Amino acid sequence: MRIGVYIIPDHPWQQARDEWRRAEEMGFDHAWTFDHLVWGSLPDNRWFSCIPTLTAAALVTQRIPLGAFVISPNFRHPVPLARELQTLLDIAGDRLLMGLGAGGTPDDVLLGQKPVTARERVDRFQEFVRLLDLTLTDDHVDFAGEHYSAVDMRLAGGSVRDRIPLLLAGNGPRSVRFAAHHGDGWITTGTPADSVDDWLAGISRSVRILDDALTDRPGGDRFPRYLSLTWAPADPFAGADVLDELIGRAAELGFTDVVVPWPRTSPPHVLAVDTFESVMADILPKWQDSARS
Repeated sequence: MRIGVYIIPDHPWQQARDEWRRAEEMGFDHAWTFDHLVWGSLPDNRWFSCIPTLTAAALVTQRIPLGAFVISPNFRHPVPLARELQTLLDIAGDRLLMGLGAGGTPDDVLLGQKPVTARERVDRFQEFVRLLDLTLTDDHVDFAGEHYSAVDMRLAGGSVRDRIPLLLAGNGPRSVRFAAHHGDGWITTGTPADSVDDWLAGISRSVRILDDALTDRPGGDRFPRYLSLTWAPADPFAGADVLDELIGRAAELGFTDVVVPWPRTSPPHVLAVDTFESVMADILPKWQDSARS
């Protein structure tokens, strides 16, 4: 089991850079940040942009993979995003993990867009992924879709697609199947539930859909599966035993990776950093060693 951490991008870089450095020093397998214009959980906080944050993180770390959790079509177009990812790849090297999702509120209307239905949101996301894949793979891309277009988009120097894993997020059956067929991995948070058992039962149903969709895919048994523990009804910071149990149950469901939040002094995820470091000093080697054995 690989264990990652996400760092909410609402702190000035003078503070945030130490968090990214420390995440690498502690031995996390990957580190992530969110991609929003406004995050609904902290709408009154300062907020810093995802791609510049990952670029800065790449310059203060050496080995740890860095990811977006997750980029959506709410305020992005695949063509300029592809150029940003190519640039980030040049700076960070082969350390990128690009989570992509259909998007949620309030980012979906901040540019004055009309609200879309759930089906339309998924349609747009699937087109977004297809065009992004093309612009990371081919030179001279022309594309005319319902939501996006491109005219002779250039990619000098050859494809970079195999160096940028596209990890597709989804909880519904349609999105899970799309991740299996078109992604390099699957990300899920699960859906809201009143108990851990109910939360995991819902995730288990999605896992079965994923497994069925991967049946005919070469290497499907090695398909990466990422679970964010933040949306579990049990606070992963409630104690080392709680976190250990959540990771164990994720492993039983076949997840290859879990992601936990970096601790904060104000909600959400309030915990003293030294307590967090003490807990992770036990958790990280236990589960990382089990993955290697």
